[in-house]
Formats: sequence, C-alpha cells, structure tokens
Amino acid sequence: MYIEEKLIQQLRNPATREQAFTLLVSEYQEQLYWQIRRMVTSHQDADDVLQNVFLKAWQALDSFRAESRLLTWLYRIAYNETLNYMQRNSHNSISLSAGYDDGDSEMKIDLEGDSYFDGDKAERQLQEAVAQLPPKQRQVFNLKYFQEMKYEDMSDILGTSIGALKASYHHAVQKVTSFFENND
Repeated sequence: MYIEEKLIQQLRNPATREQAFTLLVSEYQEQLYWQIRRMVTSHQDADDVLQNVFLKAWQALDSFRAESRLLTWLYRIAYNETLNYMQRNSHNSISLSAGYDDGDSEMKIDLEGDSYFDGDKAERQLQEAVAQLPPKQRQVFNLKYFQEMKYEDMSDILGTSIGALKASYHHAVQKVTSFFENND
C-alpha cells in the first residue's frame, strides 16, 4: 500500500507525473489486458480498448480522489471502456446471444484461430460458456473466477452491491455448468 501511496503522490506532481504514469502502465497493463480480453475476443481489439483505458486514466488523473485503490479505479475504467467497445462493435466482440447463431460461429473461429489463445478444448469450451453470459454476469464471473477478486473490490469497480454480485456469480456458475452438461 505504501508503494501505491507513493505512486499517487508522483502522479499528482507535474514534475514526476509522466514517469509515474509509465510505472502505472507497466504495473497494471497485463492484468487489465486479460480482463478486457475475456470480454473481447480479438487481441488487437483488446489492445485498442486497453490503450483507451490508459488514455482515459491519463486524462482523469486530476479527478482521481484516491478513495479506492489505483487498480480498482483502472478496472472501473476498463469495465466501462469494454462495455462501450462492445456496444459500438458488437460484431467484433463475443456474441451476447444464448444460441448458436452466426455470431457464435464467428466467435469460435476467433478463439480457435487466434495465436494468443491456447487452443485447449476445455479452455475453448469454458470461453464459449462464458461468452454466452450476459455482459454483467460475464464481468462478475471473470473477476471472481479468473482474477480471484473479492466481492468488496468488485463492488467498488462495478458499483453493485455485494449481495447482487454474489447472486450474479451464482447464476453465472449455474449457466456455465449447464453449458458443460449440455455439451458433453
């Protein structure tokens, strides 16, 4: 926590801001990339969203009040940017429908043909199951399952009560389990 406090001080100081921001990017880019990537199937698109996240963070540095951790603040920006991207470019993101339509076929091709994605069958099936979740459930599932994030931190990021997050995660797990049961 001391390191984060020092980083925040450096971000607020115009003389050290750029250097501190470079450190911030270096420290958090991989975590944020994978959070975005679980929502957006294309590596290039995830990189674009990540770039927008850091651009927005840079522009909003003066408004960061340090009421939450830097990572929580960045996750919130990443979450909003990912949702905005998905709304603007629904053809390039994971299909939001529950059935197997052309969008799902495109998603499978994206996942299987992407050099940054491990082609392991079980992993592919998990990604397909997660892809069919509604965006909010998908985000909660990703944060809890892949990031092992605490509900309290998720609540800060997503602006949702802990009870609602637990319910959302429970429903997501049920849907993912059902997907595996139906696709044996």
